[in-house]
Amino acid sequence: MWIMLAGPYSTGNADAETRAARLVALNRAALEVFRRGHVPVIGVNMALPLIAAAGNTEAAHAEVMMPLSLALAERCDACLRLGGASVGADAEVARFRAAGKPVFFALDEVPAA
Repeated sequence: MWIMLAGPYSTGNADAETRAARLVALNRAALEVFRRGHVPVIGVNMALPLIAAAGNTEAAHAEVMMPLSLALAERCDACLRLGGASVGADAEVARFRAAGKPVFFALDEVPAA
């Protein structure tokens, strides 16, 4: 399965250090999803290069981050929702639920491929 990892990134006007730590946590979880035989997808990883190319502004962030993440959600088979408050991650989960796709809330819920 292609599994989107959804979790906090910029929630709460997080500073650069907090965002970086959150991205590390997402990527570590993605590695475990990969090791279970799936293709992990993280919207932030896809969006950040485009945001940088657009000037790394708040406007670029608003233009790219959630629209791209939600578009990726449409292509994935399931979602792994990682802990922590996040309006964006909750929107991704809602997209999966609306489509009747699985949403996992812990790595150990993700089945081996």
